[in-house]
Parts: sequence; C-alpha cells; structure tokens
Amino acid sequence: MAFCTKKRPPEEERRARANDREYNEKFQYASNCIKTSKYNIVTFLPVNLFEQFQEVANTYFLFLLILQLIPQISSLSWFTTIVPLVLVLTITAVKDATDDYFRHKSDNQVNNRQSQVLISGILQQEQWMNVRVGDIIKLENNQFVAADLLLLSSSEPHGLCYIETAELDGETNMKVRQAIPVTSELGDINKLAKFDGEVICEPPNNKLDKFSGTLYWKENKFSLSNQNMLLRGCVLRNTEWCFGLVIFAGPDTKLMQNSGRTKFKRTSIDRLMNTLVLWIFGFLVCMGVILAIGNAIWEYEVGARFQVYLPWDEAVDSAFFSGFLSFWSYIIILNTVVPISLYVSVEVIRLGHSYFINWDKKMYCVKKRTPAEARTTTLNEELGQVEYIFSDKTGTLTQNIMIFNKCSIYGRSYGDVFDVLGHKAELGERPEPIDFSFNPLADKKFLFWDPSLLEAVKVGDPHTHEFFRLLSLCHTVMSEEKNEGELYYKAQSPDEGALVTAARNFGFVFRSRTPKTITVHEMGKAITYQLLAILDFNNIRKRMSVIVRNPEGKIRLYCKGADTILLERLHPSNQELLNTTTDHLNEYAGDGLRTLVLAYKDLEEDYYEEWAERRLRASLAQDSREDRLASVYEEVENDMMLLGATAIEDKLQQGVPETIALLTLANIKIWVLTGDKQETAVNIGYSCKMLTDDMTEVFIVTGHTVLEVREELRKAREKMMESSRTVGNGFSYQEKLSSSKLTSVLEAIAGEYALVINGHSLAHALEADMELEFLETACACKAVICCRVTPLQKAQVVELVKKYKKAVTLAIGDGANDVSMIKTAHIGVGISGQEGIQAVLASDYSFSQFKFLQRLLLVHGRWSYLRMCKFLCYFFYKNFAFTMVHFWFGFFCGFSAQTVYDQYFITLYNIVYTSLPVLAMGVFDQDVPEQRSMEYPKLYEPGQLNLLFNKREFFICIAQGIYTSVLMFFIPYGVFAEATRDDGTQLADYQSFAVTVATSLVIVVSVQIGLDTGYWTAINHFFIWGSLAVYFAILFAMHSKGLFEMFPNQFRFVGNAQNTLAQPTVWFTIVLTTVVCIMPVVAFRFLKLDLKPELSDTVRYTQLVRKKQKAQHRCMRRVGRTGSRRSGYAFSHQEGFGELIMSGKNMRLSSLALSSFTTRSSSSWIETLRRKKSDSASSPSGGADKPLKG
Repeated sequence: MAFCTKKRPPEEERRARANDREYNEKFQYASNCIKTSKYNIVTFLPVNLFEQFQEVANTYFLFLLILQLIPQISSLSWFTTIVPLVLVLTITAVKDATDDYFRHKSDNQVNNRQSQVLISGILQQEQWMNVRVGDIIKLENNQFVAADLLLLSSSEPHGLCYIETAELDGETNMKVRQAIPVTSELGDINKLAKFDGEVICEPPNNKLDKFSGTLYWKENKFSLSNQNMLLRGCVLRNTEWCFGLVIFAGPDTKLMQNSGRTKFKRTSIDRLMNTLVLWIFGFLVCMGVILAIGNAIWEYEVGARFQVYLPWDEAVDSAFFSGFLSFWSYIIILNTVVPISLYVSVEVIRLGHSYFINWDKKMYCVKKRTPAEARTTTLNEELGQVEYIFSDKTGTLTQNIMIFNKCSIYGRSYGDVFDVLGHKAELGERPEPIDFSFNPLADKKFLFWDPSLLEAVKVGDPHTHEFFRLLSLCHTVMSEEKNEGELYYKAQSPDEGALVTAARNFGFVFRSRTPKTITVHEMGKAITYQLLAILDFNNIRKRMSVIVRNPEGKIRLYCKGADTILLERLHPSNQELLNTTTDHLNEYAGDGLRTLVLAYKDLEEDYYEEWAERRLRASLAQDSREDRLASVYEEVENDMMLLGATAIEDKLQQGVPETIALLTLANIKIWVLTGDKQETAVNIGYSCKMLTDDMTEVFIVTGHTVLEVREELRKAREKMMESSRTVGNGFSYQEKLSSSKLTSVLEAIAGEYALVINGHSLAHALEADMELEFLETACACKAVICCRVTPLQKAQVVELVKKYKKAVTLAIGDGANDVSMIKTAHIGVGISGQEGIQAVLASDYSFSQFKFLQRLLLVHGRWSYLRMCKFLCYFFYKNFAFTMVHFWFGFFCGFSAQTVYDQYFITLYNIVYTSLPVLAMGVFDQDVPEQRSMEYPKLYEPGQLNLLFNKREFFICIAQGIYTSVLMFFIPYGVFAEATRDDGTQLADYQSFAVTVATSLVIVVSVQIGLDTGYWTAINHFFIWGSLAVYFAILFAMHSKGLFEMFPNQFRFVGNAQNTLAQPTVWFTIVLTTVVCIMPVVAFRFLKLDLKPELSDTVRYTQLVRKKQKAQHRCMRRVGRTGSRRSGYAFSHQEGFGELIMSGKNMRLSSLALSSFTTRSSSSWIETLRRKKSDSASSPSGGADKPLKG
C-alpha cells in the first residue's frame, strides 16, 4: 500500500476552494487515505527486527552468537544458539506480520469505499482514498460521511439534514445540521459545478463540537459554525441526499485527530524480565571474572609445570591472557542461565492462553454469533493484574434501547405485576404481556405487563387520558406513514420515541403535525390540536412545554421535565399528590429508571395573548435573547397541576450490575468515561450499582473556569478528610496511612465517595498544574464518572492514571469515539456492538457483551498470570540448577572451561528434556477451578499486587537453583571419590560422572515440576514421564554401538551409559541427591500450608471438604430502598428542535423511514451487593442521606 501521508509544516489556517484541485494542491493537504498499520513490505524487516532487538534478551543472544563464532574461546558449537534465536525472531515476526496484515486489510476496506465526487461537472464514483480537499461530494441516506464536509445543500427543506454521531461521541440519537442559506439552493449539479466559493477556517484539530470559518463567495463572506459541518464517521439519516465540500480529509479529520497512535504494548512481566536479564548478565560476568581469575592463577601456579604435556595455544602467551580467554569461554558455557528457549516457551504459552479465550463457549454470544477473540497474544498475563477499568457507557454498559417501564398517574403506580400472594412477580414469572390488538395503530414491538393501566384507559379515567394526551402532544417527534396504518416515528432522542410509542399503544396515537397543528387519534377518534407554542428543552431548563388549543377552544400548557425542576413549579393544592408521586419517583430512581414529571396548566385566552406578545418581543431582541426567552418561559410554567411521572429503562447490557459488583470485590476500580450528558450518566451509574444510596457523598464538579474546578476539587478533598478524622479519633486512619502502599493520603480515607465531572471541567482538571489534584480526588473515590468527554479526553484520563498510579489499566468501549482510550490503556477491549467495528479493530481483545469482562479477568486473566509466574519461577530454577554445576566444576578442572555434561545434553536439556513439562504447566495449570475464581474474587488481588513473580520471588528461585546445583555436583563428586565398581575397579571417570550428574538433574527437576503442578491432566503426566523416558532413550542411543559406527568422531564412548547405570552405587547416588534436593522444598511447603495458608489454599481445602456436596450458588436478592431522595431524571434531548418545528423548515415528509424502537421487558436488578471488606474503619454514615455536591 502506498504511503498515505507526508510530513507537512503545521498549518495556521486552512484554505479550500471548491472545484479547484489545482489551487488546493499547492497547500499539500493530506489526502483522504488513512493508515493505521505499522509496516509495509519495504520497512517490515528492518523495523520489526529493530523492535525485536529492543528486547534485551535478543540482543544478549546475538552477542553470544558472535562470541561462539570465535574458535579460541568457544567450547560449544554455534548451532546451539543460532537455531533457537532464528526460531524466536521468526515466530515473533510472523505474528507481527499477521497482525499488521489485518490492519492493512481494514485500512484498505475503508479507503476503497465508494463515494460520488463532482469532477468536471459530472458525478463520478471515486474511492475514499482519492477524495481531495475542495472536492464536492454527494452523500445518500445511511451512508457514512467520507471526510469533514461543509454542508452545501440537501433534499430536505432549508438545507437541513439529520445525522447520527455514534462513531464520534457514542450517542445514537439524531442531530440536525443545516446548510447556510446562500448555498442551500445549490441542489442542482450544474449550479454546484459552477460553485467556486473559498473557505478559510481553523487548522485541523481534535475539537468535535467547535468549528470556526468563513465562506467567501460572490464578493460576500458568510460565517460558518459547527452546525454547518458533517464530520467523518457520522451517518446520514432520514435525508435522501446532500452535497458537501471537503474541508479536512484523512488524518486531518476530527475523527482521526482524536484517534491515538497504535502503541507497542508490553506487559509488566516483560519489563521485569528485561531487568532480570540485565541482572543475570551481571551475575554471569561476575562468575566469569571469578573463574577467569582462577584460571590465570592456576595457569601461573600449577599449569606452568605441565607445559610439556599441556602446552598453551599458539595465541596464548601468558597466564593473564589465558584467563582473559577463559572469561569469554565461561560466558558462553554459563549463558544457559537465560536460555533463548525461555522466550520461545513464553510465546507458545501466550498463544495457548489466547486460544483458550477464543474457544471459551461461556464467552460466546449465541444471539450475535460472536465468539470472544484475543486479537493479540502478548498481553494475556496482564489481564490478571488490572486495577483500573475505564468504560464507555452507551453501547458498552447500556444497549441504548429505551423502554417505557413504569408510570405514576394521579397517585397510582403502574408497571409492577403481582402474583396471587401479592408479591411482585419477577421477569421470568410474569404472565403474557398486555394484548393491544384493540388498537390497529399499536406498535407490535411495544411490551407492557400491567393490565390495570389499560383498564384505566378503557374505562375512560380522565387523569389517565390526560397523562397519555400529554405524551402524545408534548414532544418534537416527526411522524411518517408509508402505508395506511404503518406509522414510523423520527425521534431526536430514544427517550422521546419511547414515550410517544407508549401513548400510541395505549390509544393516544400521534399521527401527524404541521407547523401550527398536531393531529392525534384518541381512542380511535382523530382530533387536531392547534399548536400555539413550543417552549423548547435545554440543559439549563431541563424541561419542555407545548401550548395547544383543543377543538373546543380551550388553551392548555403541557409540560414534562426533571422532578427537581418541575416539582417546585406546581400549584400548592398538589401537596398530597406530590408526596405520593415523590415516593414513586424514589422507587423508580432506586430501580435505576430515568424519570420525568408531567404537569399541565390551563391558560385564559387574554393571558395567553398578552404572554405571546411578550414572547415575540423577547425572541426578536438583539441582546440577551436566550435570557429574555427563558424569563418569559419561566413565568408561564408556574402553578401547574401535577399529572404524574414516567419511568423509562435505559436497558443495560445483560449482567452489568453483577459484573461491576464482582469486579469491585476484586479490588478493581471502574471509571465511566462517556460523551453522554451528566444526568443520563449518573442515572446509569445508579442502575448498574456503581453509585448507591449508601455512599457517604457524591461530588459533582461542573466548574467552567480553572478557579471554579480547583475550588470544587479542594472542597471534595476537605470533605473526605473531615469524614476520616471523625472515625476512631484518627487511630484507624493513621494506621491505614502508615501501611498504605499508595502515595496519596486520600487513598486511606474511610467512607465511600463518588466523583462526577463534566467535560468542560475535565479540560481544566487535566491541565499540568491541576492533574495531580484531580487524580488524588478521583482515586480516593469508589466510582468516577466523566460526562461529555471527547475521545481525546478519554485517552488523557487513561494516560494520567498510567503515568502516576503505575497501575495496569483496561479500557473497554464499542465505538470509534473509544478508539483513542483503547489504544492508550495497557489493555484495550472492544465490544462488537451496534456502533461499527472501529473499537474492535483497535482492541487487544473483543467480545459482544460487557458481562464477559468478569470471565476474561477473573478466570482467563488470573489463570494466565498464575501460569506465567509459575512457569518463570520454575524455568529460572531449573536453569540455575543446570548451569551452576559448571561453576563448581571449574574449581576442580583447573578453570579450563571444561563442561560437566557433553554438548548434546547441553543442547537438548532446554529443547527436549525439560521443555514440554514446563509448557504443560504454563498452559494448563490451575490453582482453583473457574467456578471458585468467580465465587472468590479476592483471589484476583495477588496479581494486582504482583505477588507471584517479582524480584523477591526471582531471588528465591535462584537460591533454590544454586542450592540444587551444589548438591547435584558435590554429592556425586564425594561418592565417586571413593566408590568402586562391582569388579573392584575405580568408579570415577569423567563420562560416568557426567552421566550420573545429568541423570540426577533430569530426575530432580521432573520431581520438582510434579510438586509445582497444581492441576494434573493426562497431558501433564504424558509430558513429565514421557520426557524422562525420552532422556533415557536418547542417553542409551548416544552411547550405542550403532551411532559409533556411523559417526565415530562424535560418539566415542560406546556403552558408557549402560555400564554406569548398571552400578547400584550410581542409583544410590541419584536417589540420595534427589531426596536431599527435594525434601527441604516439601517440608517448607507443608509448614507454609499449615501455618500461613494463602486464600487459594483455603479455597482448595474448602472444595475438598464439600466435594460430595452440590455447588452452592449465591443468591443475590432484592431489598428495599433506603429513604434517601435523589432525582432519577435523565433525558437525552437537545435544544433547537422546537424552533425548527414551529418554523416549518423540517415539515416536508421524506419517503425514508426511521426504524421503530425495539422494546423489551425490564430486567430485575440486584439491589444489594456484597460490600468489599477492608482494614480501614467503616463509614459513620451508613444509612444517611446522600447529598449531591455541585
């Protein structure tokens, strides 16, 4: 693939002239080609080798290979190093090439998408990669936007078009964009071909919600804003076609500016191994120096007397130079302390763990036919060390499906179904849903279980009718009827769609609208209301109202909005009803439902006329227009009559609360980073039990300036510190501080806190002088929710935690807006959801549901970490035991770099004799079964604390290896010094000694791995005992007459093995060596198990005790709410649609349909979760009300 980008000087401003490629090419703007791959055919070999030789071990082995090519110092053949080195480099290169091939494939798929480009007055099909800045592109409905475009015109009136921005911010609700009036009439190809306007605007940047530019055309200039832009990654919806001018292309688009670079990810064990290899190399040099000094002294003192029999080599002219050469010879002989087979084995084990993830049927989604996929093989053990999870909300925690779940109408709650005993029926126990067949216009996908609500509608209850009348009138939904009776609603937010669909099914069918009327079929009868005004929704008002006149001429205001806002604006006569409805709102909020309060107010004709006049004056005001309108709206939206409340379920992904509960018990902190608004994010926080009413306090940071944000963070910290000082006169607090491994004093606080911060506040909090304050405050909280964040801010938050906490981070998301944080985190997980596949392509692991994360971490991650640690401990042990024998032998062979074993044993020891048993342990071993891993999440903590393989554990392994090597050499040496054969001849000879030591070594390390194996399979048995059998088979074969006759120069010692192993003394020596090496290990482990067992030991014991009993499943039941009061309000609506409707600009019904909302029954949630036990004192405010800090 050709290079897509060239380095260009930074831009100060962007100039783009329509239909003039020659002019635009002068500026050398980037093409629309994107590149996420790392290599191409030319660069692959040098770049990949450069990356691989950044591994200290690979450089070390290359150095050894060069040494082995020098005959004066090499006592081993060069093939013992070059074969495994080439094997490792090749395996890694093939894996990297495969990964990059799929990146190339993904890039090509995107770059080769087709778009219609206006060239020389003709629309031509062009690949996306060939689109240039200044081109005019035609988009059609449901097509992805190819580049960042200035909207010129569309099929809709007034140059409007609708887009979905899920790839950018995760929101699936539609947004509206509008062309500037001067270009909105350019719908004709001929007119567009003559368009030669020039845009001067800001340079490429990553701000998704801002754009500033000017269009110069026909000697006039026109201001441009973000409302005129269509960004790459958006999808055109409900608009037949539109034309746009390319402003930013390829890597300059805001989507690509927000996607971080692909980073080379290494695990903490990889980094530790690099350090250990350097230490071992230092140890190796020390041993080489000691033996070299010994050689020089021996040659000077003793060897000089044997010059006649043992002359020095020609190049050697002194004892000092002999010692120098001996140093390098010993470096080569002793290099097996870190054999290259270690790195081959690590890659094989990781590959095996990856396949276990891919093959896990419990992580397979039958509905989507999607298995879990390990897209990288290098990070598996780090899955067992995660401390922080950063999660997207929409599509990751939630399905973004809104369901009308419950409602409260005039003091009565509907939505719960009761059994014959009067208990609430759970989802699985519910009868059939309500039959809406009486209503021919009902949406067949809508489900509701409480028949009493339908009865109230049918008997004509006036309050129920007014409730649904409000839902059918107070909204900005557009209706479309393709065929008679087939209604499709175009809703700007899924919340509105769910409410209007509920009213439709209960007999109040919103049928159509014009700029001045709304037609509703009420119980089969068509009624047209005159629409007098829409008081539009915004994030400050948190409510919307409509004023309508019914056919009888009566004027009424209908209002829906947040309970915190609307309940203050009710008429005093509503007090009793208000109390009842508030109880219902509390109940709904406790169930994690999104609530809205509904109210109405009758208006006198004279009052309305006078109010409408003031509203008109306010709307025409030149200054402070929004404030004046808000004041006028405030006046009329008072003294309203309460109708009731709605409760919508933002349907969570299945198993989200249980997963979060389990991960929290595993001491994993979960932060939610979402592009959604604050109320929605907080509501989901309660739904999935990240936030609970038992929390001491939830801090909400919404400051717009640096000073405001700093002050809010400071107050939050002070509040936490004050709370901690009140616990136990400070004693438990101080103890916690002294024992804490964390740097921040706030991490030792008592009580549970949560932090909610907005995107504009986060921008200030992430500045260099405040980031530590933010991090300290956030890390002291049990839950953190960041709202309205850009993709880049998500990555910055992850980077902040990585930088200062030195903890393993995992990011999980499902949209293109999550790509940046997925790439930044140590581990990136992509959910294969409804927002495209960008997140999956950028991820290290992917699956279809958030709940699979618990299995990925607590089972696969924990096992991978455990197996890798046990593998490394054993590997270093067996190689030190093997290699250090040469060191001891040096003192008895004149430091001549003579090996104890023959070179074939040295070559085969790590490749054949001991490789398969340790691989089997590294791939299959378990400490406890998977059910217990999920049942006891505390088992996960050793990985977070890095307890199983660290510098201390490494030194213990080394010490055991050196201890074994001492016994391995000196016991046979002592025995052979005096022992005789059966025939009375001397037993001691070099070859017999070598066979005895080698056999002892293979048996000892085989018994040791038997002790280390916690989970025996047929494969373990076959590999361990099979390796022993193979050792003896090869040993006898190498000392056979047949091999001697074929290769007389290589296999000289015919019958040596048979003669040696036929001696009882030799077997006694082997058994004695094995017992003395192994018994201390057995004794130590027995005492440790008895006196200081680990949690996994206790779990195994418990498992044995209840082996014959049935597994007891935990039952997590629903409990009642505490009496705290919080708002469940959340409404993902946006400002501006009311004005559009009243202006009539969007009234021409398109022939395109918006898919109706799928609705499903609500799931029952877990109300109480097992709370994590800690050493710190418990919070004093267990059942206290939870204030919100703003």
